[in-house]
Amino acid sequence: MRFKDKVAIVTGGASGIGAATVRALAKEGAKVMVADINLQGLEKMDAEMKAENLPFFGIQANVAHEIEVERIINKTISQFGGIDLLVNNAGISPKHNGKKANLWEMSIAEWDQVMSVNIRGAFLCCHFAVPNMIERGGGAIVNVSSLAAKVGSALVGNHYVISKAGMVGLTKILAREVADYGIRVNAVAPGRIDTPMIWDMSEEFNKQYLTTVPLKRLGKPEDVADGILFLLSDAASYITGLVLDINGGLGIFY
Repeated sequence: MRFKDKVAIVTGGASGIGAATVRALAKEGAKVMVADINLQGLEKMDAEMKAENLPFFGIQANVAHEIEVERIINKTISQFGGIDLLVNNAGISPKHNGKKANLWEMSIAEWDQVMSVNIRGAFLCCHFAVPNMIERGGGAIVNVSSLAAKVGSALVGNHYVISKAGMVGLTKILAREVADYGIRVNAVAPGRIDTPMIWDMSEEFNKQYLTTVPLKRLGKPEDVADGILFLLSDAASYITGLVLDINGGLGIFY
C-alpha cells in the first residue's frame, strides 16, 4: 500500500479523473478529502465507495472562492492532522451546443469563471496547503493540465487552453520554490479522456477523433489516475517540475 496513512486532498474529485484518483488512493491506504462543487456527485460517490468498502470523506466547495478553499484545508487538517498530498484536478470547459466559443464571441463572465476555477482554484489550494506540508516536512502536489496547453485545440475555448498552460507554469515555478522543503510538484497533461467533460460532443465526433490517436482509443480516467499516483508516490521521489503527457501517443506529433 503505497499511501498507507497518507492524507490527500483531491479537488473535482466526484467524477471523471478526480473520482478515479480518489478510488486509487483509497485502495492504497490514503485518507482522501474529496472536494467538489457538485453535491449530488459527492453523495453518489459516497454510496459507491461504501459499496466497495472504501472510506469516503467529502466536502462541497467551490475552489474559486478563497473562504471555501480555506475550509477544505482546515477541515482536512482538523480531521486527519495534516496534508501530505494534493491533486489540483477541478476544472471546467464551457461549451455552447457542443461547440466552443471563439475569443471574441465568449462573454467576459465566462472567461472569468474558467480562470477562477481552473487556475485561481489551483493557486488557492497550493497557497493554503503548502504551509502545512512544510510543517510536516514534505509532500507532493500534482496539477492536472491538458494536452491543449501545449498544442491548442479546436475543441475547447482559449480560456481553457490558457488556464491549463497556466497550470504548467504554476507547476514549474512552485516546484522550484518548495524543493528545499521536501515538496515535489508535478503535472499531468491528459489528451482526450472519456469523462463527462467530453460527452457534450457527438459520438460520431469522438469516433472520428480516435483516428488521430496512435493507440486508437480514448483515454480512461484510470489511465490518468495511474500517472497521478506515480507522481505522488515515492517511486517518483527524484522527479519534480515534470509535465507527464498521457494522451495515447498524440505527443508523437509535437
